[in-house]
Amino acid sequence: MSTQTDQGTDASGGVLDVVVEHGVATLTLDRPEAMNALDLALKEQLLAALQKVAQDVDVRCVVLTGRGRAFCVGQDLKEHVAGLQRGDERLGRTVVEHYNPIVTLLATMDKPVIAALNGVTAGAGASFAFAADLRVMVAGAGINLAFAGIALSCDSGSSWTLPRLIGTARAKELLLMPRTVPADECLALGLVSRVVPAQEFEAAVTELASTLASGPTLAYGAIRRAVAHGSGSGLASALAFEAELMTSTGASEDHRAAVHAFLAKERPRFAGR
Repeated sequence: MSTQTDQGTDASGGVLDVVVEHGVATLTLDRPEAMNALDLALKEQLLAALQKVAQDVDVRCVVLTGRGRAFCVGQDLKEHVAGLQRGDERLGRTVVEHYNPIVTLLATMDKPVIAALNGVTAGAGASFAFAADLRVMVAGAGINLAFAGIALSCDSGSSWTLPRLIGTARAKELLLMPRTVPADECLALGLVSRVVPAQEFEAAVTELASTLASGPTLAYGAIRRAVAHGSGSGLASALAFEAELMTSTGASEDHRAAVHAFLAKERPRFAGR
């Protein structure tokens, strides 16, 4: 598949780069001078890009990452303070208008999502990462659930994702007493899937994304939905939902190809259909 690049900028400096290549859509938050803090322009561009790649059948894996020394430090507080001084109540609206739909797309699109944590990750940036299926962190980075430090509640789904990743007690500890959790502790706690040395980081993310992009995309999407459903339902409901998904994936082109390849003792090639 050919490479497609889309870049948007505005006067505030908010930038998002989108590159689609070989079935992988890489979305790069590109405000390195602001540690990829989320101003209005960047939130709008990210939401629009996620809506687009979620519907693109040629995209079979999504990577969210940042440029510079940070993945994302959450809400742009300079923009927020300026709004407070004007009496603007945009913070409350932006949770509903931007953060919630961004996280919903990251968590529910019918294709796998990787958060490539290239540096410091905090606040809503951490919440975005938690919504992904896999989190690859560069050695030396860290995660900070910074909300309480600025007298705010948590947002972007962290009250839902964080306890499921590390348990309720640990989640409350990190939310109530924010600190930067170093990479090795993030791995031990289960906040990230892998920690990779800086010189190997890009190659590791590329290899992982390529592997997922060549896999059974419909099955991946069904697994995402099954796990999400099962986490909030009883056993009977989970079993019934699994049966529905098994029926739909069992009728897929990829399933038929995989069965034929198994019988022929060959490696299956998935088309994502």
